[in-house]
Amino acid sequence: MNAMLRSSSSSSDHPLSFTIMHRFLLKLSSSTNPLRNSKNQLPSILPRLLSSTTSNPFTPSESPPPPSKTSHPSNRFLSRSGHPYSDDSFPKSRAFSSNSRDLGVNGSRRCISSEAGRESIEYDVLIIGAGPAGLSAAIRLKQLCLEKNTDLSVCVVEKGAEVGGHIISGNVFEPLALDELLPHWRQEQTPIEIPASSDKFWYLTKNRAISLPSPFDNKGNYVISLSQLVRWLGGKAEELGIEIYPGFSASEVLYDASDKVVGIATKDMGISKDGSKKETFQPGVDIKGRVTLFAEGCRGSLSEKIIKKYKLREEVNAQHQTYALGIKEVWEIDESKHNPGEVVHTLGWPLDPKTYGGSFLYHMNDRQVALGLVVALNYKNPFLNPYEEFQKLKHHPAIKSILEGGTVLQYGARTLNEGGFQSIPYPVFPGGAIIGCSAGFLNVPKIKGTHTAMKSGMLAAEAAFGALHEGSNMNTYWDNLRGSWVWKELYAARNYRPAFEYGLIPGLAVSAMEHYVLKGKVPFTLKHGKADHEATDLARKCKPIEYPKPDGVLSFDVPTSLYRSNTNHDHDQPSHLRLKDPKIPEKVNLPEYAAPESRYCPARVYEYVEDEEGKPKLQINAQNCLHCKACDIKDPKQNIEWTVPEGGGGPAYSVM
Repeated sequence: MNAMLRSSSSSSDHPLSFTIMHRFLLKLSSSTNPLRNSKNQLPSILPRLLSSTTSNPFTPSESPPPPSKTSHPSNRFLSRSGHPYSDDSFPKSRAFSSNSRDLGVNGSRRCISSEAGRESIEYDVLIIGAGPAGLSAAIRLKQLCLEKNTDLSVCVVEKGAEVGGHIISGNVFEPLALDELLPHWRQEQTPIEIPASSDKFWYLTKNRAISLPSPFDNKGNYVISLSQLVRWLGGKAEELGIEIYPGFSASEVLYDASDKVVGIATKDMGISKDGSKKETFQPGVDIKGRVTLFAEGCRGSLSEKIIKKYKLREEVNAQHQTYALGIKEVWEIDESKHNPGEVVHTLGWPLDPKTYGGSFLYHMNDRQVALGLVVALNYKNPFLNPYEEFQKLKHHPAIKSILEGGTVLQYGARTLNEGGFQSIPYPVFPGGAIIGCSAGFLNVPKIKGTHTAMKSGMLAAEAAFGALHEGSNMNTYWDNLRGSWVWKELYAARNYRPAFEYGLIPGLAVSAMEHYVLKGKVPFTLKHGKADHEATDLARKCKPIEYPKPDGVLSFDVPTSLYRSNTNHDHDQPSHLRLKDPKIPEKVNLPEYAAPESRYCPARVYEYVEDEEGKPKLQINAQNCLHCKACDIKDPKQNIEWTVPEGGGGPAYSVM
């Protein structure tokens, strides 16, 4: 478990990204190195000129609020603490060599080499992303190795500083996939403790909550924190010998001469904002796999490149993906208002009838509730601000009465796939496969995707094992996926989301008919409307929306919320948010769409300021980024490209 310890720049003189890079290099270093056996001496090999300052995560024009005095409830599944190094942090260490060497590790093969100043390490299977899909794939691979009395080396690379640190979801968890993966989990100590006890479904007007028949059936499901579940899965993976490297950003796909994917390159660290190398510069590492599985989550940056390069949507005539932005807070409320396991979903206010979305309120353990608003990103009005809509939601009488007297523990945001069955690309490419939300397996009417993501990872693992050990190929992943309960579930739910293209009332009518009468067996499949970025209307066609100022009790400004996300990036690095054409913001977005990027971003990354001549200019506060990917999706001209920052940057969720 020590390999997943979070190295925090707030508790160390060494910036996180460099600490993790050296930990990776140390793991490959000689087991005879005298430093290896003395955890107190390990940090002494780090560069001596590392900065001791912590980057300010807020925009230059804003000041962070003072640290909250709220004591977070103790939870054994929160971030582990302790010294960032220990003797057992570096299992399976082998000698470093500038010549390529094929190393046997418990029967598996791992190759380490050095080319053109970059270290390279090769595994049998490389997985990008330590989320539900990636970790399920890794665990299933090792289970198959045990069943077949063989071994494959498996590496999981995660951009977050800690496994689970970038994971955010509702989450009412359906344990179907977990039952298949780890059948005895109920006999273990897990963060799956609160069974769903009731389902409520409300239609909200500005002042009323009208109860409707609930289309949800959460019997047998659990109200959980997905970040905690993923952290637990990471521990199970390490017990099986899987190597997990948090704090490494996969920035580039590696190909061989035949255009086959052979791995990824991690991002160089220690590059200053002007592109020059700092004294602390460390080149990235090439990590290769005989099979590479991409489990980056929704709108994965490398997954999207692969989908386009190999035309994976065209391969199966899949439609474009559609998305929503989910904004969430976890509150600690008064015990008299807390009903563990209660599940509430709403639609209607504060969103207008033409905007698809809704809210959720889940009662967790320890007097905690998860409150969130999901807004489809095909909304038309560029003046709509999802963050401010979420602040309005908390003032609804039915929500306010629960939150009053409570305290916000954490804030976050993330996009989610809503395309469903129609938008699933062919998930196999030369050299690997795409799994989980990178491919898009969310069941929209259930509002659940964790179980389907996990199952997709397990199916891909079985295909990878067959390809490496039994002489089959990765195409069996696609075949088995179409024969699984994932496919049946998504097919039955396929018309729910596109029905709302025609408005709230028609959408409710069609979805009710599908759910209660036809049960997904209609002989046609509805298509999605415009891509989300194309759906945005010109500002002159829309009415501006005035939002009330936050009261500091239920509603808050962005800097206050951002502080609660624990977001941090090194200030002095190139922006990971790239403009394909730097002139478009001022020439198109501002005059024609009234600067929508200043509203759809839930972290105020984008703001217009005056330049030296007094003219408006887009300023990108990349250090604020929550990694939600909304900008990559919603920008009207698709001019913003989200790429990975230095490893370890971003939010640090613990109860989301």
